[in-house]
Amino acid sequence: MITDVGPAVSCGQYPAKAVAGETLAVVATVFREGHDAVAANVVLKKPGGGRSPFLRMTQGDNDRWSVPVTFDAEGAWSFVVEAWSDPLGTWWHDAPLKVDADVDVEVVLEEGARLYERATAGVPKAKQALLVGIPEVLRDAGTPPRQRLDAALADDVRRVLTEHPVRELLTSSPPHKVWVDRQRALFGSWYEFFPRSEGGTLRTAAHRLPAVAEMGFDVVYLPPIHPIGKVNRKGPNNTLTPGPEDPGSPWAIGSDEGGHDAIHPDLGTFEDFDHFVSTAKDLGMEVALDLALQCAPDHPWAKEHPEWFTTRVDGTIAFAENPPKKYQDIYPLNFDNDRDGLSAEVLRIVQVWVERGVKIFRVDNPHTKPLDFWEWLIAQVKKTDPDVLFLAEAFTRPAMMHELGRIGFTQSYTYFTWRVGKQELTEYALELVEASTYMRPNFFVNTPDILHESLQYGGPPVFKIRAVLASLLSPSYGVYAGYELYEHVAVRPGSEEYLDSEKYQLRPRDWSQPSLAPYLTTLNGVRRVHDSLHWMRNLTFHDADSEFVMAWSKRTGDDVVLVVVNLDPHGTREATVRLDMPALGLGWEDQLLVRDEITGNEWTWGQANYVRLDPFVEPAHVLTVRRAHPVSQGQLG
Repeated sequence: MITDVGPAVSCGQYPAKAVAGETLAVVATVFREGHDAVAANVVLKKPGGGRSPFLRMTQGDNDRWSVPVTFDAEGAWSFVVEAWSDPLGTWWHDAPLKVDADVDVEVVLEEGARLYERATAGVPKAKQALLVGIPEVLRDAGTPPRQRLDAALADDVRRVLTEHPVRELLTSSPPHKVWVDRQRALFGSWYEFFPRSEGGTLRTAAHRLPAVAEMGFDVVYLPPIHPIGKVNRKGPNNTLTPGPEDPGSPWAIGSDEGGHDAIHPDLGTFEDFDHFVSTAKDLGMEVALDLALQCAPDHPWAKEHPEWFTTRVDGTIAFAENPPKKYQDIYPLNFDNDRDGLSAEVLRIVQVWVERGVKIFRVDNPHTKPLDFWEWLIAQVKKTDPDVLFLAEAFTRPAMMHELGRIGFTQSYTYFTWRVGKQELTEYALELVEASTYMRPNFFVNTPDILHESLQYGGPPVFKIRAVLASLLSPSYGVYAGYELYEHVAVRPGSEEYLDSEKYQLRPRDWSQPSLAPYLTTLNGVRRVHDSLHWMRNLTFHDADSEFVMAWSKRTGDDVVLVVVNLDPHGTREATVRLDMPALGLGWEDQLLVRDEITGNEWTWGQANYVRLDPFVEPAHVLTVRRAHPVSQGQLG
């Protein structure tokens, strides 16, 4: 019997997720009636149809079997768990008991001889030499029984037969799918900015790219770059009375100048866009583009395909609302009237930008579109371009966010922006670890829409604190331009909207003023160098006896990063941090030499360690383990 196979998403309905080079544990519960030994193995089907060598599973507690599997190529994988009755395992267990008890000795040894003759036929000829003569030894009545048995149970003999077992009553699980993405699907540092605020065009905005690359970011995310509607255009701070020069919101897509497959004339041409993309690539970055399936009232679709929208009883098309917010400059799409036509058009649009080098799309409000549409679209795109990634911008109900991950979205925005306390941060991070088989988080510290109150009132220390949390808890994180300049003024008390929001007006910045850029550069440098920070599943929290001090580590092999952060931006906090030493690969009494990658200081730490963190000096220790050695007594540092 084979049950509870994993990794599995929705009982195998959707593929589990991995990235190239990632190792996952394939697990299953395997058992049968009676007392005979059972065993299990995994057979992998690789992209392109090749099959893996025989991967034998190891039995754990409660009939739970597992084997680590490294998915070393991108694309669609599948695996099957095979379970079988193991006559060799049964004989290896029973024969010593009966021989030592002098029960049916010759019968037992004859059973073994016949079993080894049968087993030898399934072993490659190059390895059969180890088995030659063992049946004769087992039948040699002139040799003491225990000596005959020991020859059959020799380590090298059992090793060969474990690799090439006798399998009886073979049964298989249904195939389970795993989709393997490129590594950017899991790990990356994102930087969002509006090209129109950097000199007005894509050409001038490209001059900002070296500074973004110097900070260590991997992905440059652009809000929509398409023509902006003129009907019901919004003015500064979301007013309904724009001036003649106000640019409007980029998310109000479309006008007589074109739609989703066009570039705003003020930003330049497709050649200018190609220059921007190639400049980013030369600097080691790639461009992510917004995919916002909504239209301004004067989008070409509004005239050509009115059936793609919702018409009210008075004959007008309904604009978007999310009470109390109103978006008079946006028409949402309605997939109910012409699903096939609208779907085909969206696929065409995505392919237009893929052909121009865009391999990452940040999808705006995917939770307001049919889930089966997204499942279809992502699958269609990946048929021809499997390296394209989709980030779901869905700040909505947990069930919807998780389902978007299951059906194919590569990454997801999260509730991190609103998690500020130690307990809620810890619980949420562990929830994401639990869901990491299908939902990959991207921790954005801010967005053009979200200026959390902690950033409004925490001063410069909170910008450091949130950057540490986002960049070192999650493999992928992002910042929106202006974060490094500590922009923190809301449009009104109680609002999360920025004053003079860049969504509705140009916002050129003075990048020469003091900023958080060097700090972000350090964090991104640590992330790139330390492989342990490239993963989500290796997260371990450690005890700190203060509600304001939070500690965690990530470990991959010998690479260990340990983070301790003061969550209070207003005052110094002290705590004793007690480390889970085995989680660090150490014994409880070991000592470790740690280096703070922010300050360069080094200390010797043990299981219990005193920390004092002043947010106005440095709110966090970002520690790398430089050396560990066993000692008889721990030391505080």
